[in-house]
Amino acid sequence: MTQAKAVYSRILVKLSGEALMGEGDYGIDPAVIRRIAGELQEIIEMQVQLAVVIGGGNIFRGAGLARAGMDRVAADHMGMLATVMNALAMQDALESFGMHARVMSAIRINEVCEDYIRRRAVRHLEKGRIAIFAAGTGNPFFTTDTAAALRASEMGCDALLKATKVDGVYDADPHRVPDAKRFERLSYHDVLARDLQVMDAAAVSLARENRIPILVFSIFQNGGFAEVVQGKGRFTIVDDAA
Repeated sequence: MTQAKAVYSRILVKLSGEALMGEGDYGIDPAVIRRIAGELQEIIEMQVQLAVVIGGGNIFRGAGLARAGMDRVAADHMGMLATVMNALAMQDALESFGMHARVMSAIRINEVCEDYIRRRAVRHLEKGRIAIFAAGTGNPFFTTDTAAALRASEMGCDALLKATKVDGVYDADPHRVPDAKRFERLSYHDVLARDLQVMDAAAVSLARENRIPILVFSIFQNGGFAEVVQGKGRFTIVDDAA
């Protein structure tokens, strides 16, 4: 059997916390997180170095708590802790498949995971371990999208893969607007100018500055992770395209 060949050697995958809920309204669905772990295993089997950033929206979303009246800084710190819980769950799922994963937190929680240290994280990747970055950037007011772009830049990743509920970038929500236009390719400028909500503006700007393409694809497509890494399947790429 011919070994599947990746077009990227080191990538970062951004997962939303909501993706871990499955059909539930809150928390983590073990079946869903195991399926995602299996998808990530296919990437590792292609000899790709893999980092992961997971949001915390399935447990707490800082911005939402702030809108409800909570102090924004306190709310964002709660959101950071939620991402640590999701990261630990993902680590457990990956290790159940025989992979080696390390959770690295931007805030100190030494009893349960490592502190984020860039050189150590790079070494984990070089050793074939999956680095799961938790607690966002470690600062309030910054999203996990921005954290994903920041870590991808620091790790020198070839691509940033964003797994979403839809199979690419549209000019409107395709679940609400049946004739929404889907894009195959966009420039960073287009995304920012049209406010297409691929990722927040800070994340897109970081990716543009460091020339890291953003690939947006559906988390629900079986085998979709591996296909995107091979440059196949259905996704939208955001890069320096004219």
